[in-house]
Amino acid sequence: MAELKYKPVAHDHNAFLTKARARKGFAEAYDALELEYQVANQMLRARSRAGLTQDAVAEKMGTTKSAISRLESAGKHTPSLATLKRYAQAVGCELQVKLVRQKAT
Repeated sequence: MAELKYKPVAHDHNAFLTKARARKGFAEAYDALELEYQVANQMLRARSRAGLTQDAVAEKMGTTKSAISRLESAGKHTPSLATLKRYAQAVGCELQVKLVRQKAT
């Protein structure tokens, strides 16, 4: 099977957020999904570092490209820890989860 080369599309996320936060209700909705966005961002970065396409990750996980697309889209799907672990292994990473004490307010 031929090696698939992944070339990410340039995206200025900070510029996007600045513009989007001006829309009514966006900031509250976005902030409510902060953890999901962080996880999705880590997944995308890990896949990019591994030089893999969604198709390649899907093949390694024994699933479909559309399933990987859903996993990588924050807020639309909440994957199980087992699924996140399989994804991490497919992109050459290990999954680490930790609980951090909240800051006193």
